[in-house]
Amino acid sequence: MGTCLESEDLPFDSFWWSVELEAGPGVSASEETLWVLADLSGSIGAELLEEEGRNVLRAAYLSSRNISCWLALLEDLLKNFPGVSVRSHTKIENRPWNTAHIDAFPPLPVGAGLVVMAPWHKGKEPSGRIPLYIYPSSAFGTGYHESTRIALTLTERFIKKGDTIVDIGTGSGILFIAALKLGAAKAVARDIDPAAVAEALRNMNLNGLPPDACDLRVGYLLQNVAETDAGILTANILLEPNLRLLSDVRRVLRPSGVAVFSGITETERSAFLSAMPRSGTDLLAEITEKTWWGCAVKFV
Repeated sequence: MGTCLESEDLPFDSFWWSVELEAGPGVSASEETLWVLADLSGSIGAELLEEEGRNVLRAAYLSSRNISCWLALLEDLLKNFPGVSVRSHTKIENRPWNTAHIDAFPPLPVGAGLVVMAPWHKGKEPSGRIPLYIYPSSAFGTGYHESTRIALTLTERFIKKGDTIVDIGTGSGILFIAALKLGAAKAVARDIDPAAVAEALRNMNLNGLPPDACDLRVGYLLQNVAETDAGILTANILLEPNLRLLSDVRRVLRPSGVAVFSGITETERSAFLSAMPRSGTDLLAEITEKTWWGCAVKFV
């Protein structure tokens, strides 16, 4: 990938570049894909739009680099993201994208007693709620997506003090961080993306949690998880990996354990429920928020 040097000739304090990235129909996890692209490409702020069933990410870039440099960088990245393309680009005069990005993440109450907070809102914690300080990197779960809120609400409902939590597809680490702050004794977390592991470590530090509070590693589903007595498993991922997990959760959970699944759309609910009898699990609770669905299950 080529490098574009910063230019002193461009009036970078007076305008920003705006680039729209579009995910075509059928692109897997298109929202997440677009956020990842914004993060990898160095965007300083972004907003997700939905137009006629397609996701569009409008991302802002510093004008200290020429637009051709940003487009070349994006073109290189897009080789690894089939189905995503640059739709348009333009100049935005004097728009404070960095401030807008910060203001886009106000404290967010979740569940009965949690509140998700960007680190720059420390000191504004609402009374009676446990703060989860999460840096809102565009690539990872922040609590502002419906599927993450569903998973947090169910985790809060079923976690018990002293439990071990196994968190699969940990992303920002928000679910196991919530569990630890709610009284879990330890956490085991896996993600297939090494960048997610680094992000989760940063958020552990923001919440005053030592690195050894979580066995945090790169890994796919439960392949390198040795835990056999966890009280709760959480997975805020897509339907297909959730179904694969469902058939394997008995290996890591104690008989009284609970598994929380989210990242499933409302239209996929029936497919997940129909797979539960084969795994020996029964429905404990379910939540639907907008078009997203999640549930907690136990062993029969």
